[in-house]
Amino acid sequence: MPKTDARPLSAILWMLGSGLCFVGVTGIVRYLGTDLPAVQSAFVRFAWGAAFLAPTLIAMLRTGVPGVHVRLHLGRGVVHVAAVVCWFYAMARIPVAEVTAIGYLNPVLLTLGTVVFFGERLATRRVVAIVVALIGALIILRPGLREVTDGHLAQVFAAVFFAGSYLFAKRLASLASAGQIVAMLSLVVTLALAPLAYWVWVPISLSQLAWLAVVAACATGGHYCMSRAFAAAPIAVSQPVVFLQLVWATILGSAVFGEAIDPFVLLGGAVIVGAVSFIAWREAVLARRSTLGVPGPI
Repeated sequence: MPKTDARPLSAILWMLGSGLCFVGVTGIVRYLGTDLPAVQSAFVRFAWGAAFLAPTLIAMLRTGVPGVHVRLHLGRGVVHVAAVVCWFYAMARIPVAEVTAIGYLNPVLLTLGTVVFFGERLATRRVVAIVVALIGALIILRPGLREVTDGHLAQVFAAVFFAGSYLFAKRLASLASAGQIVAMLSLVVTLALAPLAYWVWVPISLSQLAWLAVVAACATGGHYCMSRAFAAAPIAVSQPVVFLQLVWATILGSAVFGEAIDPFVLLGGAVIVGAVSFIAWREAVLARRSTLGVPGPI
């Protein structure tokens, strides 16, 4: 069986595929615009996702889900609902590149969350990386130098809530398989969004339904490719490739939607990805030293 760090090219290619899938998601949602309320769009997307994962869901429900698992799945679902509603709202109102760049805050916020909720050590390297990433976010938003809209704020909140969702996923990872976690997320989020979507429901066309099905397929494909990338090599190998999502999103926004290319967004995104990549690289180095019995610096 090959070592996980023996297939860096495979990890990079899988992460490239993941990035293309997620850029496809943002492009389609941007194309759909504000004709549908954010809650309704999110509901339809996750309903499609639940339909795609129906076989896994049926098998899970037949065998039964332990109570502690149910509570964790429900908790994650509630946080994830807030995240996707904010994300859909932001995606329809600010440039694709800005949504992508601000979204890079997710792993940084997740790092903070593991310290607060799981008691992980906040080493010096993490503090520095977090501060640098926050500087990157300020470069993107530039408060006081330009208008920070409700779309920007929605995406910042989306990053916070997505980080919370990933904290639940981290806890669930030791209790259930990846397929079960994704399937239950789709089910819980769909059920939670249903009454909210009903409240604001507007007529939806077959074309919009079809596009949101493609969104669900792209999102599922993106998560699958990401999982394969993480399995093929350490995160430090594939993490820098994530920055290409911002490049592709910028090209997409400019070529398809006529959005201006903002060098500050590219710079801020690069700063955040650099900070995230540094964290991933240092964690990989320390984990390797720990395996070899070699102590490492803070």
